[in-house]
Amino acid sequence: MYFPLYVQPHDVNEAEALIARFGREAGLEAAERAEASRNIGNHLHYCRWRQIERLVVLLSLETTLGTVH
Repeated sequence: MYFPLYVQPHDVNEAEALIARFGREAGLEAAERAEASRNIGNHLHYCRWRQIERLVVLLSLETTLGTVH
């Protein structure tokens, strides 16, 4: 699993909205949106949705990753 690299505030809002709407299936929804963007040749939205997919996974975890200070 790769961590999201470039997350903007609206990406966090989008990930939270997907989680609220789709629950455990939010990551799959983001993946499907990424695939749809790739299929129409929109590489920018493809990359954005892949980042949101990774963010959904991170937000869904009940544990902390990385160093806690």
